[in-house]
Amino acid sequence: MNRILAQCWKELVQFSRDRLTLALAFVLPMMTLIIFGFAIRLEAKNIPLAVQDFDNSPLSRSYVEQIFSAQTFQAVPWDTAKPIDVSLDRALAKAAIIIPPDFSRKIQANHTSTVQVLVDGTDTNNARVIKNSLKAATNSFLRLKNFIPKQLPIEVKSRLWFNPGRKEALYIVPGTYAVVLWIFPSLLSAIAMVREKEQGTIVQIYSSRISAGELLLGKMVAYVLVALGMAAGVMSVGALVFNMRLAGDPTPLLIGTPIFVSVAVLFGLFLGVRAGNQNAAVQGVSLIGFITAFLLSGFIYPLSNIPFPLSLLPNIVPARYYIGITRDAYVRGVGWPGVWFDEVMLLVLGFLLFNAARRGLSRMQLPDES
Repeated sequence: MNRILAQCWKELVQFSRDRLTLALAFVLPMMTLIIFGFAIRLEAKNIPLAVQDFDNSPLSRSYVEQIFSAQTFQAVPWDTAKPIDVSLDRALAKAAIIIPPDFSRKIQANHTSTVQVLVDGTDTNNARVIKNSLKAATNSFLRLKNFIPKQLPIEVKSRLWFNPGRKEALYIVPGTYAVVLWIFPSLLSAIAMVREKEQGTIVQIYSSRISAGELLLGKMVAYVLVALGMAAGVMSVGALVFNMRLAGDPTPLLIGTPIFVSVAVLFGLFLGVRAGNQNAAVQGVSLIGFITAFLLSGFIYPLSNIPFPLSLLPNIVPARYYIGITRDAYVRGVGWPGVWFDEVMLLVLGFLLFNAARRGLSRMQLPDES
């Protein structure tokens, strides 16, 4: 135990003396949280839309006003001397609406009037949003003008259960916690482990007869303490800047956070044991850690959209399970019944990473001849 505590104290002293490492631990995570929290938006807004109204009647103008009233679309000017599809070709608009000259006359005569809509399908998700938004605006316009009966045979009333205000920060920021607390603790611990090999101090550690497990535990405890300070910092920034508030029982988050950052530190130590220099360690964390945490954790894209066999990889991505814990803590508020499996999986992955790092370090260590 004394060897573990001594190794932990040594790491903390070295950490506190390195200004670059301090910035990597506390400044960059805050910046990443703010950038992700403000920059990532999944709901399409202010979509550029061009309108060509050949009817130019009060009814057609009312229809156009109804389309833009939801603030999903933004009107864009276009050269009326050219066909309206030119605005799509030149990427000036993502969609165009052509209202025929007999629009109001047909409607007032209880006939069907056809409105042409051209949608840029380059981004299929955005095209689907445009299509559904225009359909909803059209139905709302018809109801407003009493062109369809108010009482339909089937009426659907929907309710947003966990996020009625549709605040995207409630979805993005808890996921960002997982990405930040995965990348930076693993990066710090990987650099710390590789630095021992580059500077040759690992030979002095071996000569002290400290075991591989004790060395890993000493470094792990030190950087878990640093990572917990990092977690407190990013969550405080999230509460102040994005108004993040706990939705239910906080104990799964309070227990899951130390477990998750321990797994992140062990992942960094594992890469540090395998890497030969700091560049290789940083690249390993960036390629393996960041890409999996960003793309294969459910942070932005639903895991159900990942095709087989790539869909098997998220099962060993720790960030996937911590995202479930944070989003439950800040959005759903279900508590232990909803996240107990995530906690167990983090423990299992941490155990596997510790044993993998210990075995790799044991091969490098000279055998005890005493």
